[in-house]
Amino acid sequence: MNKPQAGRLVWNHSTHLPGLIPQLKKLIKFAGIKTVTPGVIRTVRGRSPKLRLRISVPITGGFKAIARQGKTVQEVFITTTLEQAELETILEKLMA
Repeated sequence: MNKPQAGRLVWNHSTHLPGLIPQLKKLIKFAGIKTVTPGVIRTVRGRSPKLRLRISVPITGGFKAIARQGKTVQEVFITTTLEQAELETILEKLMA
């Protein structure tokens, strides 16, 4: 039997939230994750004391997630064959 192939992390931007890339490298190792692409960074009013990653909306072939830390938010696009509940469980394990 062949070992499941890890997903791919796409580097489109030169800046990322501190600590996000190591978490995304762990995420692509899960079965069913095809690609993970960090997106636009924005500043928001609210504060998140530690790095959080949560599912935002479904997209074609996967989900858009939002990474938050401090007053900064970054979109993360995840292409996957997993259902939303399965992906949320994986993200909870990663952020614990």
